[in-house]
Amino acid sequence: MSDAMLFVVVFGGLFVLRGIAATVVFLWILPEGSRCPQCDAETMRLSPGWLLRCVRSFRSSWCLACGWRGVHRLRRVPSDQPRAATRARPTYPPVVPRR
Repeated sequence: MSDAMLFVVVFGGLFVLRGIAATVVFLWILPEGSRCPQCDAETMRLSPGWLLRCVRSFRSSWCLACGWRGVHRLRRVPSDQPRAATRARPTYPPVVPRR
């Protein structure tokens, strides 16, 4: 391999690794939950853009109190905790069996 090709491969690889490392760090420091990181108020969910539709572990949020707009990580529920019980919804109009 020539010296120029080796230089391009090494520094190109370092450039790509730097971008991957920065992305991982920025995703790691995103706030978790649904509270505003500035004023600690509850945030509203916004309709996701095309990128957040692909990545389901993040949500787009907006704070009514201070106007903050950003992305939150969704909180994962541990598997050892039971989930909240859900009621069966009644069907409208009521289904009457035919004879």
